[in-house]
Amino acid sequence: MPSAPPKTMQLRVTLPDRVLVEKDTTKIVAEAHNGAFGMLPRHIDFVTALVPGILSYWVNGEERFLAVDEGMLVKVGDAVLVSVRDAVPGADLETLRDTVQSRFIELDEHARAARSALARLEAGVVRRFIELRQEI
Repeated sequence: MPSAPPKTMQLRVTLPDRVLVEKDTTKIVAEAHNGAFGMLPRHIDFVTALVPGILSYWVNGEERFLAVDEGMLVKVGDAVLVSVRDAVPGADLETLRDTVQSRFIELDEHARAARSALARLEAGVVRRFIELRQEI
């Protein structure tokens, strides 16, 4: 007698520094370079590159959302492993949109500060080269 097909998949979403999600799910929807796709527990095994977007999954009939950065999704058997650079969970799409906007503003401020620091370093190096050239 054949074994019963799996009713759930084990979703594991990892970031570079931690595991963000580890849940049994009945459905996953994500976006790859060639468009959005959905997966159910008996979906064929595959690997795909994810693009920044929304990954949704269902736990106990409730849809949950993650805004994800680019990354990889690997499905093997009933395990779905997602590895992304960054992800933000949200209870609903409206909350998630607000969270992502504030995160982007925060990242933009950090990037602006980093560019400013780099410009100061470059100016210091150029100034030092000029001083060295004058000493020669």
